[in-house]
Amino acid sequence: MTAARHVVLLFGEILIDRFPGQEALGGAPFNVAWHLHAFGSVPILVTRIGQDDVGARLLQALESAGFSIHGIQLDSIYPTGVVDVTLTADGHRFDILPDRAYDHIHPRLARMTALAANPELVYFGTLAQRANSHRALRHLLRAAGGRRFFDVNLRNPWISAEKLDWSLQHADFVKANDTELESITRLLDLEAASAKVQAKALVQRYQLRGLLITCGAAGAWWLDDSAQLTEMAADPIAGIRDTVGAGDAFSAVFMLGLLHDWKVPVTLQRAHHFAGAICRIRGAIPEHQDFYKPFLEEWLEHG
Repeated sequence: MTAARHVVLLFGEILIDRFPGQEALGGAPFNVAWHLHAFGSVPILVTRIGQDDVGARLLQALESAGFSIHGIQLDSIYPTGVVDVTLTADGHRFDILPDRAYDHIHPRLARMTALAANPELVYFGTLAQRANSHRALRHLLRAAGGRRFFDVNLRNPWISAEKLDWSLQHADFVKANDTELESITRLLDLEAASAKVQAKALVQRYQLRGLLITCGAAGAWWLDDSAQLTEMAADPIAGIRDTVGAGDAFSAVFMLGLLHDWKVPVTLQRAHHFAGAICRIRGAIPEHQDFYKPFLEEWLEHG
């Protein structure tokens, strides 16, 4: 890794995850931003929070960690985002509360942040497009330069085939898990075929520079616009506590690979190792910055 400070613009939800007995900062864009910041990049979040106690805690946490807060809008009407997380025998169930501040990101303010940021990479997903904030994303992407990383991140019942299609049209790189690839195929009426054939069809239809598919314990693979496939078999992950935020951790390190021009096999391996480490802690964000130190040291040593 180099000493360059890469600017990444991240659009979408920032919220509180309410687990049984505890609360944690959350939202995919926030999780990705937190990791990018810890690894030396400059993430700028474009989001909206309520003028309430939850929003004040989020803002204080970001300021204390040294984040830029220029893209964070304050809302006097709608409350800060909240997700109620229930632990079940099948894993976690997420109740994503509707009509939150991040559903009402202001288009003009989002555009101004994008113009000022001049990012190398822009990250966005689907959840924050479920309501009025979709218009703000349109304004932001028109104003922002840089490559675009679309993290599909489908969340029921907030799934729209129309907005999925629009997002793919405006992306350079796309990341989804294997289950989401099946959903994309169904929502966009692609022909039933193998996952690799579906991926090739998506890359060609939307003129993507590449498609990243994560497969949990089975690893991950990447298909680029020249139809070159790179696959990575996963090493077993011991001591898993939960998988919350593992996909966001994978996205963050893959984005680092794009920013630092790592080779794809190296990027996939590093992303998998970091996501595995996140699975060994409770929640999506480590409590201490020392968590990142061994990864930084290894990557600096090997370039």
